[in-house]
Amino acid sequence: MYTILVVDDSPFIVDVFVTMLERGGYRTVAAYGGEECLEILKTVTPDLILLDIMMEPMDGWETLEKIKENPATKDVPVLMLTAKQLTPAEAQEYGPYIEDYVLKPITHRELYDAIEHVLSRRQNIRADIDKAAQSGADEELVSEYARLSKGIDVNKRLMKILETTYNFNDSKVRVSDDISRALKTMDTNLKFQEARLQQLKTELSGKLA
Repeated sequence: MYTILVVDDSPFIVDVFVTMLERGGYRTVAAYGGEECLEILKTVTPDLILLDIMMEPMDGWETLEKIKENPATKDVPVLMLTAKQLTPAEAQEYGPYIEDYVLKPITHRELYDAIEHVLSRRQNIRADIDKAAQSGADEELVSEYARLSKGIDVNKRLMKILETTYNFNDSKVRVSDDISRALKTMDTNLKFQEARLQQLKTELSGKLA
């Protein structure tokens, strides 16, 4: 059974998600703010953290940074669960540190699907790393492969959110130049990452089979 840490400064919201998760068969731990989240992580290592952004006094982004700065907690996957619209700047700054960004309100099924996607992707990447390591693959290449595999998937999901948020594909909607440039830069970077991942797959072919 997976353990999920739910972090939100609204007790009502925490209770809603705890109920949803327990109904889905997950074990839950509740934290009513960023500071309490960090305190709990000193003694509990969850399989995943659901972290709200709009909290006080420590918001979700600051909490995320502290989680990732700590060697003991940096590998715990974090899924941002919030009503706040994602911005391109946030996607670029925090994308490397998160597993997904899910907008509230959300249905039971959408929540379960998001969590299972994160956990199964993590499991698959670990399996690939183990296979490659056992086959004597170069450690740096394997590490880069793991980072890109996760990063590309996350960035694709963030791009989809941004394109929907700003109606980027609707020619009738005027998108600001800054937003447009940021999205195009993200798209270009994503294409470079995908090309590099393909190179790594070729180099590691046989070791990941």
